[in-house]
Amino acid sequence: MSTNADFELYAFWRTAATHRVRIALNMKGLVAHERFVDLDKGEQRSPAYLAISTAGVIPALVENGYPPLTQSMAILEFLEEKVPNPPLLPSDLHGRARVRSICALLVTDTNPLLPPRVKKYLASQGGFDEAAWDAWQVHWLTSSLESLERHLVTDPQTGQFCHGDTPTMADICLVSIVFRAQALQIDLNRTPTLRNIVANCAALDAFARAHPFLQEGAPSPKD
Repeated sequence: MSTNADFELYAFWRTAATHRVRIALNMKGLVAHERFVDLDKGEQRSPAYLAISTAGVIPALVENGYPPLTQSMAILEFLEEKVPNPPLLPSDLHGRARVRSICALLVTDTNPLLPPRVKKYLASQGGFDEAAWDAWQVHWLTSSLESLERHLVTDPQTGQFCHGDTPTMADICLVSIVFRAQALQIDLNRTPTLRNIVANCAALDAFARAHPFLQEGAPSPKD
């Protein structure tokens, strides 16, 4: 590990889970030395990586002297406790529950439908071709984002961000899922509240530096 880094982060450029962790590290002012795990080449199934993450999932966060941490939301909660300021959760009990509920809609209900292992199963067992896989993703992402739009647009606790006027874990999760939606050319004009929140996030350095296209392994603009 680099002597200037707080952690090692086993990462892949485009995964929503890695995207979330990068934003949180940036917001907390922490530095991670990234180790690129190429999902397209199946490196997550290598014996070396399975020794770090037994499920072969990305990302994994390693702090010197401690076992690896996996699952992005557990990592975000860990970072929140390790470095309380600036906070990623509201100070009040009900506010924290609201933010966690938004995170669950995006990360627990939606994200598990989208990873490569789901695509592989649907292709081998469900007869999905690329068009069917794209339609599957568009359906579930659109359903989730429109549901969240309906919730946020009617809730007075919504501000410039998902909860008030300070970014929280909810915004981190939203931005990571919206990147996937934009890659599929899902029209965010149908969810104007979410579109505006994502724009507010994009103006913040912690979010901007974490953008997947700026990471190792990402395609160049001409690709």
